[in-house]
Amino acid sequence: MKLKVISGNANVKLAKQIGQQLGVELSEAKVERFSDGEVQVKIIDNVRGTDCYIIQPTSFPVNENLMELLIIADALKRASAKRITAVVPYYGYGRQDRKAEPRVPITARLVANLFATAGITRVLTMDLHAGQIQGFFDIPVDHLYSRPVILSYLKEKKLNDVVIVSPDAGGVERARSFAKHFNAELAIVDKRRPRPNEASIMNIIGAVKDKTCIILDDLADTAGTLTKVAEAIKVKGASRVFTAVSHGVLSGNAKQKIQDSCIEELIITDSIPLLKDGPTEKIVVLSIAPILAEAIMRISNDESISALFL
Repeated sequence: MKLKVISGNANVKLAKQIGQQLGVELSEAKVERFSDGEVQVKIIDNVRGTDCYIIQPTSFPVNENLMELLIIADALKRASAKRITAVVPYYGYGRQDRKAEPRVPITARLVANLFATAGITRVLTMDLHAGQIQGFFDIPVDHLYSRPVILSYLKEKKLNDVVIVSPDAGGVERARSFAKHFNAELAIVDKRRPRPNEASIMNIIGAVKDKTCIILDDLADTAGTLTKVAEAIKVKGASRVFTAVSHGVLSGNAKQKIQDSCIEELIITDSIPLLKDGPTEKIVVLSIAPILAEAIMRISNDESISALFL
C-alpha cells in the first residue's frame, strides 16, 4: 500500500523533516481559509487506496489546528484513502481529561470522538498529558515518548550528582522512569493549583542540596510552575537547575519568565513550532522527526513499534 504524508499548517517544518526521514515528498494539498476564517481543504494528489498520515499537532491556535486536522481527514475519507492515521505530536485539550469539579466537560474524550467521526482510523501521538487518554479512543492509539531524545542530549552534557524532579504528584511515574534510565535520584514537589495556570509550591520531598536538578514535565504552558519549582529547589540548595519538557506551548510571557529565572536551559522538542516572540537564548529544541518517521514506516509495513516505547 502506497504511503502518503499530508501536512496541515500547524507544523509544516516537522512534517517536511518526517518526509525527508521517510524518503517521500509531502503530498500536495491546499489547506486555506475563506475570507471569514472558515477552513478550506483540497487534496491535490490521488489518495485512493493509499495509507495516509496527517502531520498536525493540535497546538495554538488549538481550535483552528484541530479543525484543519478533522477536515483533512474527512477529505481523505471521501477521496477513498484506505487508512488514515493522525500523527498528533501534541494532543490539545489533553489537560481536560477528567471531571475535577462539578459541571465541567471531559474535552479530551470529546476530541477523541471527533477524530473517529472524521474518519481517522489510527492515532500516533507523543507524551500525552495522562496515559489513560488512550482509553478515550475506540480506534488504535500508538503512544510514543520523547524520552530517548531528551536522555541522549542530557547524557552528552555529562552532568554530575543529578536529581530528576517531578513538579507535582501526577508526574511521579514519568519522572521515576526517566530517573531509572538516567541512573539518577528522584525528588517530588508537593504542589497546589488554586486556579488554572497558577501553582503554589508547598513542599519538596527528596534531597536537592548541592545537586544538579532536572525538572521533568510533559509540557510548559505559562512556565509558572517550572519557574516556581526552580526557585524553590534553588532556595533548598540546588547547584544547577535544568528543565526538560516534551511540549513547549510557551504561551503569554513564558519565554521571558524562563529568561529571568534561575533555569540554565529549557529543553523542549519540536512537537510544537517555537515562535520567535520572546527571548529564546535558554531554550534548546530537539527533533522528534526520526522517532515519528520510524513509527510511521513500521505502522505502514504492519510491523511492531514496541521497540520505540522506551
